[in-house]
Amino acid sequence: MDATTSGATPPIQYHNIIDQPLTLITPLQQTFQRLQRHCFGNLTPGEFPLAANPSIVLHVLTACDLEPEDLAHLEATCSFFKQPANFAPDFELSIAELAALDMCQKRAIFKPLSLEERDVLKQRCGGSWKLVLRYLLAGEVCCRREKSQAIAGPGHSIAVTSKGVVYTFGSNNSGQLGHGTLEEEWRPRLIRSLQGIRIIQAAAGAGRTMLISDAGRVYAFGKDSFGEAEYGMQGSKLVTTPQPVESLKDIFVVQAAIGNFFTAVLSREGRVYTFSWGSDATLGHQTDSNDLEPHQLMGPLEHIPVVQIAAGYCYLLALTCQPSGMSVYSVGCGLGGKLGHGSRTDERYPRLIERFQALNLQPVVVAAGAWHAAVVGRDGRVCTWGWGRYGCLGHGNEECESAPKVVESLNKIKAVHVATGDYTTFVVSQDGGVYSFGCGESSSLGHATAIDGQANRHGNVLSPQLVTSLKQIKEKVVQISLTNSIYWNAHTFALTDSGNLYAFGAGDKGQLGIELLAQQSERGDPERVDIDLS
Repeated sequence: MDATTSGATPPIQYHNIIDQPLTLITPLQQTFQRLQRHCFGNLTPGEFPLAANPSIVLHVLTACDLEPEDLAHLEATCSFFKQPANFAPDFELSIAELAALDMCQKRAIFKPLSLEERDVLKQRCGGSWKLVLRYLLAGEVCCRREKSQAIAGPGHSIAVTSKGVVYTFGSNNSGQLGHGTLEEEWRPRLIRSLQGIRIIQAAAGAGRTMLISDAGRVYAFGKDSFGEAEYGMQGSKLVTTPQPVESLKDIFVVQAAIGNFFTAVLSREGRVYTFSWGSDATLGHQTDSNDLEPHQLMGPLEHIPVVQIAAGYCYLLALTCQPSGMSVYSVGCGLGGKLGHGSRTDERYPRLIERFQALNLQPVVVAAGAWHAAVVGRDGRVCTWGWGRYGCLGHGNEECESAPKVVESLNKIKAVHVATGDYTTFVVSQDGGVYSFGCGESSSLGHATAIDGQANRHGNVLSPQLVTSLKQIKEKVVQISLTNSIYWNAHTFALTDSGNLYAFGAGDKGQLGIELLAQQSERGDPERVDIDLS
């Protein structure tokens, strides 16, 4: 009924409501009154209404999941947020610092830390809980830690749900699916032996899979080698079910990256450890391909916390988080200019890529392809460098770039995610749009119809082009994963914010998780995989 018609309830006259102060004060309230705080701004003095109840302020700050930068701004503009709050566990901490600590304690990798370990991490990050929170959040953003994820490995695939349940499918000649057999799987199959273990990260290599639990344990299966060459399996022992890596039992691991000839893991404290690929001290230590012991990556990264690692063909990238900002270091083989230092020389110890400072770009996500690399900046710009074959750098040509160069044709979008493979690159924008460029082999770029309208889904693309086939699914894409191998036909996954997974590209081993028609070996258009990752 319309409120203006006869018989309608008359509106409440708010000015008739008398605002009377409460006169009944309990002894407990009298105690709170003595803890009353006042806020005096830098310009106009005034009382902060909630200062009498700092616990409410703390709850609001924590519940809102404010960014560390926001907490720092509160401290800078209002003395209430900067002075000691007189709360446990540290009565000297400010409200802003306590809020940062509370938000840190929500993270699975932070909860098990002892008080001593927490203090070590705090000092390593710069001496502030806000900096620790920034470090933890940075790792979650670039690695989808504790969120659903899909990994398009060389011939096999991994899908991790938001609850930490793992499904695998595809090639299984080395037992890399973890089901206790060597049989291929054409549909996602649950790894039942992991029941009761929550997985938060996954990595795939040729014939090998590594999973990371929320307790920091690493489980590996497939080829029993950390440094064997990608192609072939001579002399390898096969492990067909997930087994804990005993040599890493004393290191709380949060990420693994499998490259060619080596494997790297990242600890909770931001330290990088590598296996193998060091017979000529390429990674700063002397090892061989059968070495099962981790070695900490020394040099500059020894005292700088790393939030993400990415492995390519004989090289490693490390994204660091310091009080001064985010940076990228590289180490290993410099062929093609993929280390990003303006040359093609090898680096035995991690070296800072200085180009980002000149570009005034703060890296937040890094990706290492077989022979090229890419970074997304905080401002949404995308940089690529390395071997530009097939146009994988997105600069409109196939030339090499030995230092990071901004992809100018993407300057009208704000990128949030980047993925690289064997001469292929994908970029995801803030609104969920997906752009791809590089080698079109196996239909892995997602362009079922070429830009000029001619059917040529295998064509190479020299500049970023919108993947219209993903636009048509009318869901927001949040992650792209593609095969990073020079020996396997590539396939691609697109994960949406609703937990749906779409696949396209090579599927001859069942790695797409969908049934192909007779005589088909690939899928040109994205097709939904029958699995819910939400």
